[in-house]
Amino acid sequence: MKLAAFSIQDNQHIGIVQDDQVISLTALQPDQFPACIKTFIECSSELRPLAEQLLKQRQNDEAVFALSDVTIQAPIPQPEKIICVGLNYIDHCKETGMEPPKSPVIFSKYSNAIVGHHNAVQIPVNSTEVDFEAELAIVIGKEAKHISEEEANDYVFGYTIMNDISARDLQFADGQWSRGKTADTFAPTGPVVVSHDEVGDPHQLDISLELNGEMMQNSNTSNLIFTVPQIISFLSQSMTLKPGDLIATGTPPGVGMGRNPKVWLKNGDRMNVTIEKIGTLSNHVQG
Repeated sequence: MKLAAFSIQDNQHIGIVQDDQVISLTALQPDQFPACIKTFIECSSELRPLAEQLLKQRQNDEAVFALSDVTIQAPIPQPEKIICVGLNYIDHCKETGMEPPKSPVIFSKYSNAIVGHHNAVQIPVNSTEVDFEAELAIVIGKEAKHISEEEANDYVFGYTIMNDISARDLQFADGQWSRGKTADTFAPTGPVVVSHDEVGDPHQLDISLELNGEMMQNSNTSNLIFTVPQIISFLSQSMTLKPGDLIATGTPPGVGMGRNPKVWLKNGDRMNVTIEKIGTLSNHVQG
């Protein structure tokens, strides 16, 4: 199941993406499906079977829209938590000159950073070294506390794409990462949330980023240092994960600061992050 949040004629919907169309659950049964993917996730044990039944019995073509006719939005614009894992690909550690960590390196973003597919990433007025980072993001499906690695997959609703935009000058000037990581628009996400059963093994997915048509990052999630179950279990020992929480799992090599010469984002740049079985998240740069 590929879930999308979208608008058409100023009306908000959630729907199921199939090929080049999206079927609006909100239009099919508005009293059951508010235009909020987070609510869908929180009530997925009841709403997902209902959605699958509606799709089989669907007779209302007015609920079907071409993707080209709708505005795709960030799937979860207000998660309770946006948690990110740093230095989680060995080759990325090497290009940054840092040793591979012994345990997950954790930092946070805030919801002010979230934007959706085709939205602009804005360069802050106080930064000249803004970078890109393609990442697979976990979408938590139910409350998780003190979870073992063996049971962690049961707490995953699905996966989406995040571009972990980073102001490197601010990140390293501060000695900790918050200000450089969570400026406005620094967490593009989407374009869809794909259920865990449709993704399958999250550790066998091609992941890439193109900048202005040039391949900058090209790897596979098999190269993650810490796996999805390890990350979820690690986090859940100290914090309660909630439905709709986003966990970005780290970026592969090829980021701008690891290049010679370094590549910083500039006004007019266009980024496409592609992850196998999920899709492509596209954003442009302003500033």
